[in-house]
Amino acid sequence: MKTRQIGRSGLSTSTLGLGCMAMSEFYGAFDETENMATLERAMELGITMLDTADLYGDGRNEELLGRFIAQTSHAPLIASKCGIVRTDEIMSDGNFKRERCGTPDYITASCDDSLRRLGIDVIDLYYLHRIDPNVPVEDSMGALAELKTAGKIRAIGLSEPTADELTRANTVAPVDAVQSEYSLWTRLVEDEVLPVIRDTGGTLVCYSPLGRGLLRKTGAPPKLDADDFRRTLPRFTQDSFDANAPLFDLLDEVAADAGVSVPQLMLIWLLDQGGDIVPIPGARKIAHLEQNAAAVDLSVDRAALDRLSAAFSPDAVVGARYTEGKAVKAG
Repeated sequence: MKTRQIGRSGLSTSTLGLGCMAMSEFYGAFDETENMATLERAMELGITMLDTADLYGDGRNEELLGRFIAQTSHAPLIASKCGIVRTDEIMSDGNFKRERCGTPDYITASCDDSLRRLGIDVIDLYYLHRIDPNVPVEDSMGALAELKTAGKIRAIGLSEPTADELTRANTVAPVDAVQSEYSLWTRLVEDEVLPVIRDTGGTLVCYSPLGRGLLRKTGAPPKLDADDFRRTLPRFTQDSFDANAPLFDLLDEVAADAGVSVPQLMLIWLLDQGGDIVPIPGARKIAHLEQNAAAVDLSVDRAALDRLSAAFSPDAVVGARYTEGKAVKAG
């Protein structure tokens, strides 16, 4: 497995990381034994970065990784996050209401709680999961910088900042990594945020690089469990799926011509966008994990990649990535 740098932190990661969110929540049923086997196989394949957050499973995802760390002979690079707070209020779509918090005291306490759940002394990469609109980003960054000085974290990250927020944050301390949704289906980061990441020497860590599993099977959307939150997303409705048929057709055509799977093609396209990009596709099954990992060593003709770039413009994709007003979601 090839490696890429994490900003200016001095840390390196496998070119592909593993998003662990679905191992505890949001994407339907999961199995502890299968999760552990998949995590171990990721290490065997050279995938070093395991991405979690205190939000996922209300801390249970970090506890899962803590159990894995305690039993494996490998030394994974752990990325975690704080900044999205669960509430007891249930919204009309059945999901719990989320709020943002970026106060220094909260960030410090959350890091300590994450360290305890993970069973480690230092978190390699620690993100503010979402920026709190009621707290200046400079204040939140100050708390993250203090955690780094104290040796509790090794690198600082922000998730889904605006270009302005990222610029301001870097005046306090280097933002080594920005985690944002980025895939052929969602390219909002390209115009404003990615240029700032590159100007400041950061790394873009891409969650949902496969469009949250937006893959066509037998002409229909993926079958989702009753508690899978993707049922609430506009892009997963049948109407959106039907409207996006030409894009699915193009993915099938290019993948077949190149001799790769559609998920591999999407990862190949993403990795081709720059050496400062690290996708973290989620996988609960070893077969999916191995297929994703193999994409790192595959290539597709330049003309074919350019076709995809032109076809998957933001205006061409039907269906918003979130329901209106629900942007503080999983990811």
